[in-house]
Amino acid sequence: MNLVQAERIAKAVLYEGYMLYPYRPSSVKNRQRWTFGGIYPQVYSEAQAGTDPWSMQTQCLTQGNPQTKVTVRIGFLHLIEREVGELPETLRAWPPEFRKLSLLEIGERRYYAWQEAVEREVVIGELRLSDLTAGPLQIPFAFSGGRDLEPLRDQNGGIAGVLIRTQQPIEGRVELTAEAVAEQVFRITVRIFNQTALNQAADLSRNAASLHALVSTHTILGLSEGKFVSSLDPPEALRDAVNDCQNIGAWPVLVGVEGERDTMLCSPIILYDYPEIAPESPGDLFDGTEIDEILTLRILAMTDEEKREMAAVDERARALLERTEALSPEALIGLHGTLRSLRPIESQAESDAPPWETLDSKPRLAYLRVGEVDLRVGDHVRLRPRAGADILDIALGGKTATIEAIERDFEDRVHVAVVVDDDPGKEFGLDRMPGHRFFFSPEEVEPLASGAQP
Repeated sequence: MNLVQAERIAKAVLYEGYMLYPYRPSSVKNRQRWTFGGIYPQVYSEAQAGTDPWSMQTQCLTQGNPQTKVTVRIGFLHLIEREVGELPETLRAWPPEFRKLSLLEIGERRYYAWQEAVEREVVIGELRLSDLTAGPLQIPFAFSGGRDLEPLRDQNGGIAGVLIRTQQPIEGRVELTAEAVAEQVFRITVRIFNQTALNQAADLSRNAASLHALVSTHTILGLSEGKFVSSLDPPEALRDAVNDCQNIGAWPVLVGVEGERDTMLCSPIILYDYPEIAPESPGDLFDGTEIDEILTLRILAMTDEEKREMAAVDERARALLERTEALSPEALIGLHGTLRSLRPIESQAESDAPPWETLDSKPRLAYLRVGEVDLRVGDHVRLRPRAGADILDIALGGKTATIEAIERDFEDRVHVAVVVDDDPGKEFGLDRMPGHRFFFSPEEVEPLASGAQP
C-alpha cells in the first residue's frame, strides 16, 4: 500500500477550501466555507430535507480472493470555533473575564473570530474479504469536544485579550461490506454516517451545524494480495460492474506510482487516477481549482492592509503569506510552467494564409454515419465516452444530447458538437456559447432510435 503518496494527495484534498484567495474573513468565499466532503448530523440533515448529507458512500471493485486483506483509513477535519475576547483591562491573573468581539487589535497584531480545524482519522486494521462478505461490519467512532483559552499578550507582557477555542463532540459509524460480482472480483462498499446527537437541530444555521460535521471527508483503501480496478478506465469485461457502483459524495481513484493498484483514494472532489502534487508547488495554497503561479502573484499584489488582514486570519494563512513573500526569483520562474511530456507531430508546409481559412474552406458535413444510422444536426444521441476520456466527458457518460454541429479540425478529424438535454443552460449551447457545448468523437455517440424519447 503506497500510503505516503496517498496521504500527500489526501492532505491536499483535506485542506481544499480550508481558506480561499483572497484569504481574508471579509471575503464571501471565506464566510461560506466547508463545501467539500461534509457529512452532517443525521438529525440536522433530515430537518433540512437532506440539503446537507449525513452519509457518504464509496463503492469500488477489487480483484482478489476471500483471503485478500483490506485496510481502511478515513480522514476528515473536526472544526474548532475560535472566538476573540477583549479584557476590560490588562491583567496579570488567569483566567479572565472577557467581552467577545469579531476582531481584536493588540499593537500591530490582529485577531479575528474564525473557524479552525484539526485532523481526525479512523483507522480500521486489516480485514479479509471473507469477513466483509459474511455481512455488514459496523465500526463506531467518537471524538470528544472541549474548550481552551489562549492568552493574548501585549508588548509589555500583560494579558490584553483571549482566544477561546470550542470544539463540539462528534459521533458516527463506518459500515463495511463486500460482495462477489464475478469470479475473483468483489465490490467493496464503505459507508460513513454522522450520528451526532443535537438539540433543536432544525434551528441551527449551516455554519453552526458545521461544528458538528465531518468536513473534507475522504477514505484511503489499501489491499494486500489483491488489486483494485480503475473506476475511470476499467477492463472491458468489468465495465458494467464498475458502472453499477454507486458512489455518493466520493470519487474513487488509484493512487501511487502509475500502474500500481493496491491503493485507492476515495475523494470528495473529482480527480484522475494517479494524481500528483506538482514538484514546483512551494506549499499549500488551499485552492486546488487555481494555479500556483496565479495565486502567488495575486498574493504578492495585495496591499499592505490586505496582507495584514490575511495574516490575522489563521496561522496557516500567516505561514502562506510569509512563504510567498520569501520566494526567490528562481522559484517564481519555476511556477510559470513545465512541460511534462512531448509528442512529435507531422511537419506541415508553411503558408502565409491565416490558419482558420483552411478550416473554413472545408465543406461542412451534412451528416455523419454511425453504424447503420446517418446522424444530422438536431438528432438525439446518447453519450458513451471512450476509456481514458477526459474527466468531464466521463461525467457526461450515459446522458442524452442533441447534435448542434458536425465539424472537422485542422487534422481532418471529425467531431460531434452536442448540447446536453438536461443542461439548464442548453440554449446557451445552441447559441454556441462555451461551457454548454461539448465535443465527442463519432465513436462516442450512440444514435437514439427514431422517435425515442431522449
